[in-house]
Amino acid sequence: MSDLFRISNLHARPVSDDVETADEILKGLSLTVKAGEVHAIMGPNGCGKSTLASTLLASPEYEVVSGDMFLNGENITDWTTDIRAKAGMFLAFQYPQEIAGVSVIQFLRQALSARKGIDLSVLELRLSAMDWMKRLGMDSSFVDRYLNEGFSGGEKKRNEIMQMALLEPEFAVLDETDSGLDIDALRIVAKGIREVRVDRPSLGILLITHYQRLLDELQPDHVHIMIDGRIVKSGGMELAAELEKNGYEAYKA
Repeated sequence: MSDLFRISNLHARPVSDDVETADEILKGLSLTVKAGEVHAIMGPNGCGKSTLASTLLASPEYEVVSGDMFLNGENITDWTTDIRAKAGMFLAFQYPQEIAGVSVIQFLRQALSARKGIDLSVLELRLSAMDWMKRLGMDSSFVDRYLNEGFSGGEKKRNEIMQMALLEPEFAVLDETDSGLDIDALRIVAKGIREVRVDRPSLGILLITHYQRLLDELQPDHVHIMIDGRIVKSGGMELAAELEKNGYEAYKA
């Protein structure tokens, strides 16, 4: 399998008015995801997991100090968020934003136009969304609601999985998709992710999570432990079981 997404010795820090006082949060992180692979990153609070997700999608709150990121062999380190998204990157947020006055269907139509240059009618898009709403246990009226306004935690996460299915990205970063979900909602979301992978077997996924329960549902190909801005150990599902038993202290220097 070819390298779909690669991070090479990435150092990043928050954007600050006083550059001298901004400490690096990512401190030399390297990772390679091949087409069709699922990688999981686990780590304690404050280790840099969400900073990594934000940096991968070019959040203006963080700056790359050194290192590079590659998508399908192209160096994307200097690309803006919209260019990365158009090229096929997708981020499911830990805390999706509410957008009053913009319905889910309107948002999807704009996003599809930006990502693929497709100007579907609302009816065409509604028909495409219906199947995924059914798969994800969502009411058919869901797409007419304002984006994330009044959504439960489970609805927000299921909506993001539907976006991922319809936008057909090359590489998806799922930032704590299991956060705030009860076990039933987690299983529905995990089932949706599995079905997206069946439809798009070349999709690469980077899961960022605190908990083994999502890993149990998705069985990632690779598990990485992140401590203090670096990946300190990599393995398979056996590493997640080891982590569950021993905790993070065993991996701290």
